[in-house]
Amino acid sequence: MLRSVADAIEAERDRFTRALVQEAGKPIQFAAAEIDRALDTLRLGAEEATRIRGEHIPLDGSPRGDAYEGWVRRFPIGPVALITPFNFPLNLVCHKIAPAIAAGCSFVLKPAPTTPISALLLGEVLARTDLPRGAFSVVPCTHEDAALLVDDPRLRMLSFTGSVDVGWRLRAQAPRKRMTLELGGNAACIVDRDADLAFAADRVAFGAFSLAGQSCISVQRVIVHAEVEAPFREALLARVAGLRAGDPFDPGTFLSPLISEDAAARVERWIQEAVATGARVLTGGVRRGSWVEPTVLEGVAPDAAISCEEAFGPVMTLSAFEGLEDAIAHANDPRLGLQAGIFTDSVERGRRAFEGLDVGGVVLGDIPSSRVDAMPYGGVRDSGTGREGVRYAIEEMTQPRLLLVRRR
Repeated sequence: MLRSVADAIEAERDRFTRALVQEAGKPIQFAAAEIDRALDTLRLGAEEATRIRGEHIPLDGSPRGDAYEGWVRRFPIGPVALITPFNFPLNLVCHKIAPAIAAGCSFVLKPAPTTPISALLLGEVLARTDLPRGAFSVVPCTHEDAALLVDDPRLRMLSFTGSVDVGWRLRAQAPRKRMTLELGGNAACIVDRDADLAFAADRVAFGAFSLAGQSCISVQRVIVHAEVEAPFREALLARVAGLRAGDPFDPGTFLSPLISEDAAARVERWIQEAVATGARVLTGGVRRGSWVEPTVLEGVAPDAAISCEEAFGPVMTLSAFEGLEDAIAHANDPRLGLQAGIFTDSVERGRRAFEGLDVGGVVLGDIPSSRVDAMPYGGVRDSGTGREGVRYAIEEMTQPRLLLVRRR
C-alpha cells in the first residue's frame, strides 16, 4: 500500500507540487524537493514494514529459568492521532502516516488549518488503496476541535509536531497517553577557526533563510570563532544579499513570505526588541505585510526573545567565541535542544562538540538544518520527547509483548 501511494504521488507530481506552492507560499524549488522527500519517506515505510522484528530471549542463565524460553514480538499500539504543522504539509504528514501504516495502526490525521490541501490530496490517494474502510481519516479542523484527538481514550497515542507550548500542554492534558512530541528548536551553528568560511557562509544563509526560516531546525544562532568572525561576516552578508525573491513558481526564487501577517509581525517585534536592548542590524529588519527581509543581527542580549525562543522566521544572530567549550555552553544556553551544527576540520573538536552539545542531533561539517528522512529526529529538554524517522517512529507506534513458554 505504501509503495502504491508513493507511485500515485509521483504520477501526480505536478498537482501535489502546485498545491504546496499555492497553500504554503513555498517556492517551487522547495516544493519539488518536498515531493522527493515525501516519496523517500513513504518508500522507507514500505521497506521498514518488512523489518519489524522481535527477539528470542534465552532464560537459562539462572536455575529459575531452566524450564523457560522467551520471545518478544512488537504489536501495533492501536489507533493513533496525528497532528502536523504547516511548514512541510506533505512530507511531515508522510512521516506520520508511513510508520502508522507500516506498524498496522489506524489513524486520524489533523493537518494544519492553514495548509490542509496537500493532506486532503494524500487522503484521496489513500482512499484508492486496499486499506480497510475506516482505517484512516483526514480531518481538517481548528486547534480547539482537535482537543478530542487528545482526550479520546480510544486513540492510544498522539504524534504531534508543532510549537513548544502547545506540545507540553497536550502532554499535561493526557498524561497517560503515549506521545511523540516533535517541538521547536533554536538551532545553533558553530563556525570554528579552521572551517571553510565560504562554504559555511553559503550553507548558513541557506539554513537561516530558506522557507523564510519556518523550520524547527532553521539556523538561528551562529557562533563564530573570534579569529575568523570578520571574514565570515563579510562572506555571509554577501551571500544573503544575493538571495532572490519573486514569483514562487519561478525556479530561481529562493525567498518566500511567512505563513501569515501575524507571524511576520511577531518576528518584526522580536527584532525591534533586540535592537532596543543593544543589538545591531547588519542586514534586513524590514517587514512588509507577511514578508520580512532576511535579517542578520549582532550583539543580541542573551535574554532577548530572539536568543532564547524559536524565531520561526528569517532572522539569525551572530556572535563570537574564543574557546570551544564557551561556544558549546552558549549553544546549550536556551531551554531548547533539537539539533546543532559545527563546521570544523578537527576530528577532536568535532568529537568534543558531539559529546558536549545537549541536543537530539549534532551535524558535523554542515548546518543543523540538515535532515535525511531515514535518520532518528527529535529533541531533548523542551524540544520534545520520542523520535521520528520512519524506523524510529514505528518503534514509538508499537509495543513489545513477551511470550514466556514453560517446557514440560
